[in-house]
Amino acid sequence: MTNTADSYTRVAKALHWLIALMIIVQIPAGIIMHNLAFSETKFLMYQLHKSFGLIVLGLSLFRLYWRLTHPVPPLPDGMKGWERAAARFTHVAFYVVIIGIPLTGWLMVSASTTGIDTKLFFVIHVPHWPLPVSEALEGFLAETHEYMAKATIALIAVHIGAALKHHFVARDATLTRMLPGGFVKRASAAPEEKEDPA
Repeated sequence: MTNTADSYTRVAKALHWLIALMIIVQIPAGIIMHNLAFSETKFLMYQLHKSFGLIVLGLSLFRLYWRLTHPVPPLPDGMKGWERAAARFTHVAFYVVIIGIPLTGWLMVSASTTGIDTKLFFVIHVPHWPLPVSEALEGFLAETHEYMAKATIALIAVHIGAALKHHFVARDATLTRMLPGGFVKRASAAPEEKEDPA
């Protein structure tokens, strides 16, 4: 299974959309639970947040492996030099945050003074990193975790804007080649339907 000039592999698409969905849910959930008063609900939300974060980390590492072993489709010929540079920077930045956010979260709870264990979906014990228990280190990792989440929000906005620009303005295959198969024909036809038949 390899990428083509017109489309990514089904594995690449599945990883892209699954990770995207989980991150889009994780970020607001993290903000909500952080602002809750301490309660059983907050505790349960933190445990679920950690569990899904570990899943995101595993999927992201596998996605990076898949990316390195399966060359991606080339960028459209009509892209300007700065657009190509921006696209490459954005993709690298996304890999940094989708791996960095869950990793800093894991490191943060490892250094936490609360001493609360991490159990994947309340069942599987997940060992913590051998870090010193330190409020200062925990605080630093928490800030890094937060800043990465904020950077991700900005990257998502830029990514969506660029994808829509490619689809509706440049009218190339940048968006459709990452869409699930059932959406490709409809998405490809959308810009064409607006063309002047004359």
